[in-house]
Amino acid sequence: MSVLRLAIPSPLRRLFDYLPPIGMDESSVAALRPGQRLSVPFGSRRVTAYLVAVSGGSELPRAALKHAEALLDAEPLVPPTLVQLCDWAARYYHHPPGEVFGAAFPRPLREGKQHQPAGVPGWRLTTRGMGLPPGALARSPRQAEALALLQATSAVSNTRLRERGITAAVLRELGAKELVEKCTLPRPPMAPIGRPGLALNPEQSTVLAGLLAAREGFSCHLLEGVTGAGKTEIYLQLIADCLARGRQALVLIPEIGLTPQTLDRFNQRFAARIVVLHSGLGEAERYRSWEAARDGSAHIVIGTRSAVFTPLRSPGLIIVDEEHDGSYKQQDGFRYSARDVAVKRGQLEACPVLLGSATPSLESLHNVALGRYQLHRLRQRAGASVLPTISAIDLRRQELQAGLSGALLAAIDSKLAARQQVLLFLNRRGYAPTLQCHDCGWVAECLACDARLTVHRRPARLRCHHCGAIHTLPRECPSCHSGALLTAGLGTEQTEDFLRRRFDRWPVFRVDSDSMQARHAMSNLVTEINRGEPGILLGTQMLTKGHHFPAVGLVAVIDADALLFSADFRGEERMAQLLTQVAGRAGRAEQPGEVVLQTHYPDHPAVQAMLNVDYSAQARTMLAGRQAAGMPPAGQLVILRTDCGDAAQGDKFLQAVRDRAQPALPAGARLIGPLPSPMQRRAGKFRSQLILLAPDRRAAQLAADILVAEAESVPVRRGLKWSVDVDPQDLY
Repeated sequence: MSVLRLAIPSPLRRLFDYLPPIGMDESSVAALRPGQRLSVPFGSRRVTAYLVAVSGGSELPRAALKHAEALLDAEPLVPPTLVQLCDWAARYYHHPPGEVFGAAFPRPLREGKQHQPAGVPGWRLTTRGMGLPPGALARSPRQAEALALLQATSAVSNTRLRERGITAAVLRELGAKELVEKCTLPRPPMAPIGRPGLALNPEQSTVLAGLLAAREGFSCHLLEGVTGAGKTEIYLQLIADCLARGRQALVLIPEIGLTPQTLDRFNQRFAARIVVLHSGLGEAERYRSWEAARDGSAHIVIGTRSAVFTPLRSPGLIIVDEEHDGSYKQQDGFRYSARDVAVKRGQLEACPVLLGSATPSLESLHNVALGRYQLHRLRQRAGASVLPTISAIDLRRQELQAGLSGALLAAIDSKLAARQQVLLFLNRRGYAPTLQCHDCGWVAECLACDARLTVHRRPARLRCHHCGAIHTLPRECPSCHSGALLTAGLGTEQTEDFLRRRFDRWPVFRVDSDSMQARHAMSNLVTEINRGEPGILLGTQMLTKGHHFPAVGLVAVIDADALLFSADFRGEERMAQLLTQVAGRAGRAEQPGEVVLQTHYPDHPAVQAMLNVDYSAQARTMLAGRQAAGMPPAGQLVILRTDCGDAAQGDKFLQAVRDRAQPALPAGARLIGPLPSPMQRRAGKFRSQLILLAPDRRAAQLAADILVAEAESVPVRRGLKWSVDVDPQDLY
């Protein structure tokens, strides 16, 4: 008995057994391959399933098995290595395999629609059209011309038809007569051409030579280079070598906002087909990019987190830029780390993986120490640029205007007068984080979260930055009806208003997720900034991620104190990374740059470290501290979370799981909790968590298997949802 083992989109963490479609003979069943899609009945629905394996039997009796309804693909749409990657990810992250396999397919294919091969859209004759004699349709000259062209060449692209003046309306009329039909023409093959790269300094040349020596087979490399050291140039020269060998390159970047800048630089260097994949694309464009990567016509694939599951015909290199960035970790649903999945994919594809960052994660540095990754370092900036000077402004007893000290305002004046640009970093969007009544003390709080509502002025409203709730900005206090409503704290909108008044001669650009919502907003901003005219950039961490602004001469962190105190054990690491990255935007051309930190705690160890020690030394000190405490990356974390309308029910569920799992845990693994999350209530649900700390990855996986098995066996009350987060980045 041949049994199909299928991954089906459902909350269940297992594969499902089905019989082949009725009427499929044994030779056809034997020809089935993992990666093909099938339509199957599942409960009362018909769903798209993904074939993982064909088995010779099932634990269930034949009578209990249903038949699949139809085979949707004649051939697998994803290669065997990607099937293995999805299977590994489902097991490692303890996530339902149907949802994991869905990550490898675009939405139309997940919905069971027919696969559309890549190519050029065009038109061809139908059987009826082929039967018409030359010169037919003479009474309709444009239709006759289109028909004659198709009779001469059998199929013609839309572009060529438009060039001949044949409109879509003419083709629709012929289609209505069943004489022509739409088709997809093969895209003409394109040989990639790499234009000459920039001259490398001795340090870059040494790193590139070391990486080229490991171009064949799997190996993982960490490129640790100071900001502006020319990491991208090394990426480009590695990719040129990859393309010359007839292979494809996959480049992961942390944010959609970096795509235009990255794409422009790649287009300038390569005469090749480059496609992008990210959530900001329309479904049709995303599908075309996916298909071009799959069939090999795309030479370079640039994408954000989800692109790590894109099928490639001939992968030769995987690059993860800004590998430390938290955006690579999916925070809901399928909670995977694209960086870690990329490393596993390189292993399965037998191709090298390069992780690059000026501020490497402690996880990657730990893997270097264990010998799993090879370290390559760039200690100096490329070209004539030098690292900026860093100083602190003591804010104690100083008068501030929109968070800016007199010393900082004077420094801004000086840089603008010298026709340089200024970048001001404030990681808090909106106008102010708090609205309070001066008479009775009422504070605007979110009704669904344990959080205050943020004041926004454009448009005027109160917003929760956790659940997205929006409320009208009140004119009076809802508690005592006083009109004495005051804002407290600082946001980018408030500082922007002050900057526009204070520096009215110069343009001010605000960069946050509110101001950059339009599709091309970030690319238009980058184009404007790179004209080099003096001006002020004010923004959140969107500005810190890999942007190259050559004219920026001064970078100022308006509120460094907001980064100093964190309940999360990763807080110190994130602060050092963020400050180093934002500081790295200064002095990237010939002009030396300056970095200023405004703080009420100039003697704080973290501030002193920024002023006197480079990130590399800070990171190694932090890593030693983590190892001493047994915390990641030296130890491994797994979190079992609940979301429930009743906090007590979540705690009760987790306690039951703990009681059952505790006796079976492997040596060294321990459970902490149940505990309320730091923000216990979010979007109307109470969140609790059970934290597993294990001494190594193997123990963590064994313990997670036990936790998940017990969680699946504990009765769940309606309204309670639980989830597993392996290698969590936030204890929220």
